[in-house]
Amino acid sequence: MKDALRITEIFCSLQGETTRMGLPTVFVRLTGCPLRCGYCDSAYAFTGGETQSFQTILDKIASFNTHHICITGGEPLAQKGVHELMRLLCDAGYSLSLETSGALSIADVDPRVSRILDIKTPGSGELAKMHWENLDYVNKADEIKFVLCDRGDYEWARDLIRERRLETLAPVLMSPVWETLQPANLAAWVLEDHLPVRMQVQLHKILWGERPGV
Repeated sequence: MKDALRITEIFCSLQGETTRMGLPTVFVRLTGCPLRCGYCDSAYAFTGGETQSFQTILDKIASFNTHHICITGGEPLAQKGVHELMRLLCDAGYSLSLETSGALSIADVDPRVSRILDIKTPGSGELAKMHWENLDYVNKADEIKFVLCDRGDYEWARDLIRERRLETLAPVLMSPVWETLQPANLAAWVLEDHLPVRMQVQLHKILWGERPGV
């Protein structure tokens, strides 16, 4: 169907990550992803979903009466029609963020969108799929995010941040994998290395655990 996307879920919750943490946000989770990160917490979005027209999606979003919108997945950029949806949402005056894996180009994303760009670490198992040219497009309205499995991931990310001076491109976030890295350990490493990053934990998991749609 033209002017439609495959959608896993649309729901309203508190943003659990990024510098928008804690803000009431409508999440639009698109179906499908070309990556298979070992720590993925939204594998239920790899398949299935329901094809919905742009108008149906816009009406559902409007029903929550919430200003902040997050387009996520899966990998939302795997569906080309997402660019038109983002344009429509920006034109409607929403504050819009996009969570993307870093494997697909962000070059054509509407400049009004705040792009949350993952950089896949060795521990993710998907480092080889990184589209490194994305770093040429990020700006201060975007955010660069590392999800870390262990000390090895941290040291790899630390060295990359220093080598590429990533904090001069966009705010840099570090997040521990929920099951494998203690937040206090990551906090200690960041402080020890005086790293110019913002450490974050997943607020939604602290509040509600790992249930979908919250």
